[in-house]
Amino acid sequence: MPAELYFVVSAVFHYLGPSFAVLLFARVPVLGVAWLRIASAAVVFAAWRRPWRVLGDRDVLVWGGVLALMNCCFYAAISRLPLGTVAAIEFLPVVALAALGARGPRNALALALAVGGVGLLTDVRLAGAPLGFAFAAANALLFAAYIVLADRVAKRSGGLDGLAAAMLVAAVAVTPLAGMPARGALTDPVALAAGAGVGLSSSVIPYVTDQLALARLPRATYALMIALLPAVATVIGLAVLAQVPTAGEVAGIALVVAGVAAHRAS
Repeated sequence: MPAELYFVVSAVFHYLGPSFAVLLFARVPVLGVAWLRIASAAVVFAAWRRPWRVLGDRDVLVWGGVLALMNCCFYAAISRLPLGTVAAIEFLPVVALAALGARGPRNALALALAVGGVGLLTDVRLAGAPLGFAFAAANALLFAAYIVLADRVAKRSGGLDGLAAAMLVAAVAVTPLAGMPARGALTDPVALAAGAGVGLSSSVIPYVTDQLALARLPRATYALMIALLPAVATVIGLAVLAQVPTAGEVAGIALVVAGVAAHRAS
């Protein structure tokens, strides 16, 4: 199977699963959906990988904590903001850290484009949904930490086993925060099945295909392709959730995509 196809599958499911989760918010509280996603994915990974040998790894433990908080913030954000907007904001810390760490006019341009894009998104959304923007910003910072930890664990412990162990840790870590909101779903077969579907489509399929793509693609090629994710999220938000972006949101997302692409291609 071509590496690019793994990436396409990962990109689509990365936001298709959360779009289904938004539909589930009408039946289960936001944090409850986050718990169902993580817990169901943890069950699948435990049965499949049995990653007991890496559970004591310090980076895996931290990665699991980051996964738990990141999912909660992400769901809190997409319950208030369009999926494409949250996806664009998600990439700002990654671009900023990378561009600031690599000198040169191209990377300065990348940073300016990304900041300008998020600035447009902020102007569009901050007045109407400041809490949503705050959750999106927190998710973005946690996403940057997720990338660092995922790369570190993949190099030391093996990508899929490390991911499986981190998901088990995340399930434990998220329960005090989100377990109670999910309790109603445990006696609702429809909500329980839908939550399991969200976990499979949000945390199993995209994360596994992501690891497979990373193992086969040059890092620069993969990083360039990641620039397309905010656009993918916007299309899925439009198709599944009928979230029609405004002209300002389209411009902001386009600037973020251009900024990520400009940096990653350098």
